[in-house]
Amino acid sequence: MKETISVGLLGLGTVGSGVIEILEDHKESIQHKTGCNVNIKTVLVNNLSKPRNLQNNETKLTDQYTDITQDPEIDVVVEVMGGIDHTLKILMEAIENGKHIVTANKDLVAQYGAELLEATQRNKCDLFYEASVAGGIPILRAILDGLSSDRIRKMMGIVNGTTNYILTKMSKEGVDFDTVLKEAQDLGFAEADPTADVDGLDAARKMTILSILGFSMPINLEDVQIKGIRGLSLSDINYAKQLGYSVKLIGVADHSENGASISVEPTLLPLDHPLSSVNDEYNAVYVYGDAVGETMFYGPGAGKFPTATAVVSDLIAVIKSLRLGTSGMAYVQPQFPKKMKTKNDTITKKYLRLHVHDQPGMLMELTKIFAQYDISFDQIIQRKADAEDERELMMITHQVSEADFERAYEELGKLSSIRSVDSVFRVEGSE
Repeated sequence: MKETISVGLLGLGTVGSGVIEILEDHKESIQHKTGCNVNIKTVLVNNLSKPRNLQNNETKLTDQYTDITQDPEIDVVVEVMGGIDHTLKILMEAIENGKHIVTANKDLVAQYGAELLEATQRNKCDLFYEASVAGGIPILRAILDGLSSDRIRKMMGIVNGTTNYILTKMSKEGVDFDTVLKEAQDLGFAEADPTADVDGLDAARKMTILSILGFSMPINLEDVQIKGIRGLSLSDINYAKQLGYSVKLIGVADHSENGASISVEPTLLPLDHPLSSVNDEYNAVYVYGDAVGETMFYGPGAGKFPTATAVVSDLIAVIKSLRLGTSGMAYVQPQFPKKMKTKNDTITKKYLRLHVHDQPGMLMELTKIFAQYDISFDQIIQRKADAEDERELMMITHQVSEADFERAYEELGKLSSIRSVDSVFRVEGSE
């Protein structure tokens, strides 16, 4: 075993600088845990002329990734620069040269995780990616190790801090979506282009990773049903409160004998549900296992040091594998073939908000359609709309299959008494 492990760092942004700080500040503790020193030998940056404040004067800066991938002295490559195709090329080259990989890149892992894992197995290398999901929360390690003896049935959580911050501000302060999004961008919680966050793609990538590991099944991003929070109305948040619910962007991965279903969408949760109290940029993931029952993992989902902590923890795991001589043995092929639930087998509760013309027989028309598809209601609120001849209805159904609900929804569009169906959300945690 080497006395010093040399690391090549791809990226020196917020997380990359956090990795360097943690390795320096916790040097003695890491040496005690691993039995060796950790040295950042080379860092890949975009701009060599930009002034840097590196604590180790021996660390080399480069704008050529081959200085890392082809350096025989570098043992581990830590990737925190983001990107997909170009980054995949770099990491594949590093793996072919026998280097272990630690990455925080959820986009890359969700899309090319299987290829990367197979490449590391061929080359007897390790790939760790704890930081790719929920920042500082060790959820992947919990699934792979702590819950490895259990059969996971469901995972449900808040895995995007930007949208949770936006929904928290809307709920607590009554600020509209566009105003809060601008504030989140000014504070650095949201990107200049917030599409991946507010349209649910970021959360979907994380749920893909969780589902692959939790269900031991080759899930793809295309298997996730995605609906974001863009344009979410304050009216829905306020009506949800009247019905006893909060509104969160929730990722749900469910697995039974009928197959798996994965979705990301605005969801109503009972106000006393633990996830309802997860606010601002924090993340939390509920895991339901046959043996353990319910467990919840909570913490900061992003940020310099939470994410860097997860990266360094993975680096320590790589070093321990090197010491034990078990490198490249961690990857296990998915146990089960992919089987996704049909819409007939996907059972949920639904929230609807619609505007209807205030006319005799209107409710009878509605209930007749729902009864036709065996859909009953848990709660209904009716209020006068802004227009004098209209009413606004908010309804929460009992459990219904996606197939039956879609058929009923299609029939609603044919009714002359309905002016518009304004919102349709999933409801979780109430049964």
